[in-house]
Amino acid sequence: MLTSKAPTELVEHLCRHSSLNSFDAVRLIDEILAFYDESSASFIQRRHHELQKSGLANAAIYKQISEELEHHRFKVEPLTERQIRRTIYG
Repeated sequence: MLTSKAPTELVEHLCRHSSLNSFDAVRLIDEILAFYDESSASFIQRRHHELQKSGLANAAIYKQISEELEHHRFKVEPLTERQIRRTIYG
């Protein structure tokens, strides 16, 4: 089995209260923890790529990312379009 950050008691709880087996419970917990561990810079770069693939232009992407950051799981001071671009392109 892979190394996991999933607490044993949480895995057992999910198995008792759902149809998940321990392998799937560990996978689910690890996915959730990875989701919450994402830094704001990684989030910006990932969302830029996803939105670009959906056909949005950069100006619309920067606006959307800025709005999403306000409601995301990490606290970030409001970023300017320039700061978002610098996070994406360096």
